[in-house]
Amino acid sequence: MKILNYTDAPSRKFDNEVASGVTGRVLIGKNDEANNFCMRSFTLAPGGFTPRHSHEWEHEVFIHSGVGKVYKDGEWQTVTSGTAVFIPGNEEHQFMNGGAENFTFICLIPSGVDEI
Repeated sequence: MKILNYTDAPSRKFDNEVASGVTGRVLIGKNDEANNFCMRSFTLAPGGFTPRHSHEWEHEVFIHSGVGKVYKDGEWQTVTSGTAVFIPGNEEHQFMNGGAENFTFICLIPSGVDEI
């Protein structure tokens, strides 16, 4: 069993034209012998955004804190603390911070793909 505060996991920062103001962390993954899923957290600073992309696998997202927006079917939808988001495989998506505070979410992906 592994128990940790998400802020204690090693972080990787992304800050370029594709993903800006993003801090990503692998909370539970292959190094923990998690054979089915990888749990990650992402924190987007005010003005931050993830890349707009799609991929074969689904993933599930839980909004931990802050106000954000998710790109779905050509439109931005507001998401806030407590919101759950399901993204089917091959659906184009993107997250961005929609407020003045950090926007943090948890993201689950299947094992076997790049964890971060």
